[in-house]
Amino acid sequence: MNPTIEASGLVRSYGRLRALDGLDLTVHPGVTGLLGPNGAGKTTLLRVLATTTPYDAGELRVLGEDLRRPEGRLRVRRSLGYLPQDAGFHGGFTAFEAVDYVAVLKEHVDARRRHDEVRRVLDLVGLGDVATRKVRTLSGGMRRRLGLAQALLGTPELLVLDEPTVGLDPEQRIRFRDLVSEAGHGRTVVLSTHQTEDVEAVCSHVVVVNRGRSLFAGTVEELTALADGRVWHATTRDPRARAVWRLSGGTYHHVGDPPPGAALVAPRIEDAYLLLLGPDALGEAA
Repeated sequence: MNPTIEASGLVRSYGRLRALDGLDLTVHPGVTGLLGPNGAGKTTLLRVLATTTPYDAGELRVLGEDLRRPEGRLRVRRSLGYLPQDAGFHGGFTAFEAVDYVAVLKEHVDARRRHDEVRRVLDLVGLGDVATRKVRTLSGGMRRRLGLAQALLGTPELLVLDEPTVGLDPEQRIRFRDLVSEAGHGRTVVLSTHQTEDVEAVCSHVVVVNRGRSLFAGTVEELTALADGRVWHATTRDPRARAVWRLSGGTYHHVGDPPPGAALVAPRIEDAYLLLLGPDALGEAA
């Protein structure tokens, strides 16, 4: 199966800062999670994939198209659903009008079919009953779901989602996971998140980025296996551990190089993530 996204040596700079520093990436159909600390380059990468930000150097093909060519960018946009961190809806629009406006931009020209599609995606994200409410009256979680609704318009071949679960409560997050899992059948979803449990729940593959480069690309199981034999529990805090925190039962969860006789436990994806990033991840894990 041909990859949906192929990037090699991708560079994007903002002045002296290299947000992407020779990043390599290959993404196939399915759901791929993008993990990394703040400032790792995740949002810049998603903006490049969504054709809203150009790249400075390297090679990139999305859906078989060269994004350096205007006609290539246009063809990708017609097959793309994009949820940025801030969807930027006008507060005076109703929820229906906001999504309908995006549908017009996406060239849904038949009004009846377009309105049916708008109602469909609003129902998908659980906003059908607030379709006539003004955007400014919606909660942060509702506005996030509204952004997801516009990204789902037209059943796009590629979905690019930047921190899609921010502001969602547990029930909404479960609904989101179901939506993304369904969207990943036969299509490609790339989502950036700080929630490792979301990656475990819905992603077939995961990419870890830091300082504008890819540190790991593989399955969730392959990433988790990096922490095999390096996670243990103890009744006291071991200062030699790479990361440690107190569990609700009173024992301490340690990640690092275990002492002799340590009570090893099965690792989770967040343990491997901490080991892979080292000190760059410890602030987020606290």
